[in-house]
Amino acid sequence: MKQRSFASLSFESKKKPTRREKFLGEMDKVVPWEALLALIAPAYPTSGRRGRPPMPAATMLRIHFMQQWYALSDPAMEDALYEIESMRRFAGLELNEEAIPDETTILKFRRFLEQHGLAVRILETVNSYLGKQGLLLRQGTIVDATIIQAPSSTKNRDKQRDPEMHQTKKGQQWYFGMKAHIGVDVESGLVHTVTTTPANVGDVTEVDKLLHGKEKTVYADAGYQGAEKRAAKRGRTWYIAAKRGSVKAMPEGELKEAVKHTEHMKAAVRSKVEHPFRVVKRQFGYQKVRFKGLFKNTAQVLTLFALSNLWMARRTLLTSVGEVRP
Repeated sequence: MKQRSFASLSFESKKKPTRREKFLGEMDKVVPWEALLALIAPAYPTSGRRGRPPMPAATMLRIHFMQQWYALSDPAMEDALYEIESMRRFAGLELNEEAIPDETTILKFRRFLEQHGLAVRILETVNSYLGKQGLLLRQGTIVDATIIQAPSSTKNRDKQRDPEMHQTKKGQQWYFGMKAHIGVDVESGLVHTVTTTPANVGDVTEVDKLLHGKEKTVYADAGYQGAEKRAAKRGRTWYIAAKRGSVKAMPEGELKEAVKHTEHMKAAVRSKVEHPFRVVKRQFGYQKVRFKGLFKNTAQVLTLFALSNLWMARRTLLTSVGEVRP
């Protein structure tokens, strides 16, 4: 075991753990580190062409995940490693004894994940792990999409907006950016499939890509009207919300009340799809795209939903490793 520094020992002796320490402590226990490192290892460089050898993959993966959890840029992540002891401990670093990765090293690791297509495999690995814990039952799927805004200003070096992002209207408000489309397990509320598109792409056009093929039921909001006709595979039961205007226009009576009751029951099931969006946008602070183009942003979105699954399942996972959480 690595010898701890005096600063680290002093940090351990304090009486009250912070919320960040509790969060990182829980995630340290629930992330399947061995499986993820085995995924990265075949492509990860073992020695640098010039200069010092690359940082250990385990350290860089932990730093990369902290970036997603706390919505930190590369320079902000470097500063946090110098300033925050709990983050250094999570990454396995000792100040003044080991090199702290600079922002360029952090950037290169993210590009390494992007170039080798590892973000989607991280989601697959996490879901495989959750499936072994009995948390992904795959009997039904809920589909939905959310808009992630991008900078709409043209006051930049290129004097133009990101050409891969587009605008769309939701209600009476216009948005510019991309969409994250997800397929969620009906029982657990965990995300099993993620795709991204420009914001102007209709939700219904992505529905077939969000189904894993084993589900017997599919739930969706009114934006997916006609989705059952687009799906390649038949034999599923579709529960698609009726448009509010059509329900409102019905004459008062027992039929309208029955339809409203049915729509309420559908909405109760569909509500689970909002939980991953809440975790990613509120818990992890992912309000706007960080990069230019769909490729880099898609890699981040895939990683965020993989981590949101672990966060949402943490109580069950902590119980399975002997950690009883109140």
